[in-house]
Amino acid sequence: MNALIFCEKNGSDSAGFKRSSLELLSQAQRLGLKATAVCVGSDSKKLSEEASQYGAEKLVLLPTESFGHYNPELFLQAFDELVKRTSATALLASSSSLGRDLFPRLAARLKSPILTDAIGLVGAGSAWQVKRAIYSGKAYLTSALEGPQCKIVLMRPNQLEVSTPTAVKAIPVETVTPPSSSGLMTSILEVVQGASKKLDLTEANVIVSGGRGLKDAANFAMLNDLAEVLGGTVGASRAVVDAGWVSHSMQVGQTGKTVAPSLYFAVGISGAIQHLAGMSGSKVIVAINNDANAPIFQKATYGIVGDLFTLVPQLTAEFKKALNK
Repeated sequence: MNALIFCEKNGSDSAGFKRSSLELLSQAQRLGLKATAVCVGSDSKKLSEEASQYGAEKLVLLPTESFGHYNPELFLQAFDELVKRTSATALLASSSSLGRDLFPRLAARLKSPILTDAIGLVGAGSAWQVKRAIYSGKAYLTSALEGPQCKIVLMRPNQLEVSTPTAVKAIPVETVTPPSSSGLMTSILEVVQGASKKLDLTEANVIVSGGRGLKDAANFAMLNDLAEVLGGTVGASRAVVDAGWVSHSMQVGQTGKTVAPSLYFAVGISGAIQHLAGMSGSKVIVAINNDANAPIFQKATYGIVGDLFTLVPQLTAEFKKALNK
């Protein structure tokens, strides 16, 4: 089976692919797919080497000068042509904001089945089993994807194992000729980028999230200190986002981002179902709250009842000692 794997980068070409993209390439290899990695970039040695190490047999580049800023019509035309030209019967991508906007459009155009926010993917040949969380994470649904048409699956990050990279090998690199923009109804007038350089929440392996228990926006500095020691990033509950303490890009929950890090700290967060829906897939959850009856403790792996203003600085100091920082 020919498969297209849409790979997103950490930044520049030299920074390589995001972990979520390496997960997809690794899974394609386990499924026995003949994978072609597709990404926005220039003819980069780093990208082709990394793609080959995780099983890709070819790299297709969407040139940065034409595809560097997301235009749904331009991307749609490019992927429509790619699927048809390569006779791809499968397409894997991350369930990112770009993926959720672009690939349902592609599925409609191709009349292909699509499943989004997947947390599990197994199968053999043309028959796949795709697992997804439903009802805000209260239940799981496994759906079957079968048939010869191109199957599209968008995976949540941090759900699949990344294979051990193999030796670098030479693979073909193709640069796509951009479709004509003359008939496009959408044009990009301006791109305003956020100032934050922190790792995106969906990619983070460690997240320290704060809620109303912090009492003031300035107290998020404590969480920044703890996250920095652990090499993680900072998240937040909807309550503090709505209060204007932090930006919406930091929100974890049903109306924010769904995350699944190895370690999740819930600091001063009560544990409303909307928040749990966004972080219940975390491997280890540590809750800190002065209310012993807070719902978050029902989900936590470890719970600490106490004053967060005392506990968080103590944890930061102890982690510094343990990690020699």
